[in-house]
Amino acid sequence: MSVPMLKIGAVLSTMAMVTNWMSQTLPSLVGLNGTVISSEGTHERIVSGLYPGSEEGWQVYSTASDPDGRCVCTVVAPARNLCKRDPRSRQLRILTGQVQNVSQSMEVVDLRTSRDLQYVRDSEPLMRGVDGRLHTYVANPRALTSKGVQELKGQMSQLRPLLSVVDQYRLDLQTLAALRLELLNLSVVLTTIQEEIGAYDYEELQQRVLLLETRLHGCMNKLGCGRLTAVSTPITARASGSRFGSWMTDAMIPSSDSRVWSMDGYYKGRRVLEYRTMGDFTKGQNFVQHLLPHPWAGTGHVVYNGSLYYNKHQSNILVQYHFRSRSVMLQRSLSGAGYNNTFPYSWGGSSDIDLMADEMGLWAVYTSIPNAGNIMVSRLDSRSLEVLRSWDTGFPKRSAGEAFMICGTLYVTNSHLAGAKVHFAYHTNSSTYEYTDIPFHNQYSHISMMDYNPRERALYAWNNGHQVLYNVTLFHVIRSDG
Repeated sequence: MSVPMLKIGAVLSTMAMVTNWMSQTLPSLVGLNGTVISSEGTHERIVSGLYPGSEEGWQVYSTASDPDGRCVCTVVAPARNLCKRDPRSRQLRILTGQVQNVSQSMEVVDLRTSRDLQYVRDSEPLMRGVDGRLHTYVANPRALTSKGVQELKGQMSQLRPLLSVVDQYRLDLQTLAALRLELLNLSVVLTTIQEEIGAYDYEELQQRVLLLETRLHGCMNKLGCGRLTAVSTPITARASGSRFGSWMTDAMIPSSDSRVWSMDGYYKGRRVLEYRTMGDFTKGQNFVQHLLPHPWAGTGHVVYNGSLYYNKHQSNILVQYHFRSRSVMLQRSLSGAGYNNTFPYSWGGSSDIDLMADEMGLWAVYTSIPNAGNIMVSRLDSRSLEVLRSWDTGFPKRSAGEAFMICGTLYVTNSHLAGAKVHFAYHTNSSTYEYTDIPFHNQYSHISMMDYNPRERALYAWNNGHQVLYNVTLFHVIRSDG
């Protein structure tokens, strides 16, 4: 019997999954659902004939084909705005508004009725007095004097406002009749919608969609690591702060932490703003402030597993600051690393030491005099900040605009200005390098921070006072027995 051959199918999926998934995820993440990120250049075959399209309320999140034409990892799920576009959902929203109007009208009638009833109660002794006098005068007309007539007139004048109360009651009865008719109409419409929907539960549908998205994200992560082949157009999350700074979410996998952190400036900064969610960050609301005990240098900070890792000002000391306890957990010198603008990126800014995280864990990018200013990459133990292993990439750090890690590969841009490209890649798994030509749009012309987040498979960048996101396209090699 022949040994089954190991077939290698090179699938440019951009992660066919990642591109389609993140083109949906990133805009919604920052509240820009109108933004669409294309996946041009991918060898992707959409099987539109087999599934309903997005105009019918469904989304083909990912389809691709291997060299033999076999379908690879296709997921079809309801679009995020399915329920919003459904005509019955629109009817329900209209009905909700009508019910609110009815409720408000009934509250107004109730308040007015309560007020008028109190007025009637307060007038009751006066009415009884008038009624008693009238009975007396009817039984004994001679008892009616001019003084008694004047007193009776005065009491009747005090009771005259009751006429307007009675008129208002008459109007309120008409209002209540109209509200009753409206409620009957609403009941008929709701019954019709219920019959159309039957046992179908929109909340159940939403839960199923969320579950499917979670499984889809899990499937995406299981695809493993790939090589960067493209960077999308940027999505601007917010414009805030100065020209230089950094912003990030927790890069730990897995993590349910939805907080966003922002650190404005690169020189002797100590104030870190923590936002509850990405939505809060884009709106500049619901944040707390952390005042670091030691100032930072540069913009090469990273949040990993609930802690901020940063370079201490005018030193090569790395600091771990824990957000929950608001305390420094650890400090350790990065031996031999240059600092204080000795070996910065091309834009300067005390960017000598750049900390980052990817699927493999925590990393430090820096250089030293023995390395002749070439970029060093060191993998760090996040619990002790000890260097586990280091690589000399041979690429001069002053010629680099920014750098980031994806799947154990260091990617370096050739500039921080407009026209920049991802120019160089160093693969730590094989200790090899290659020159690349991956353009990306530097929309605001001055990038002072660019880091990859493996949880969202996106690049975070600080671009001239704008906080932007980039989707990434990865090349995958899928191996299967056949």
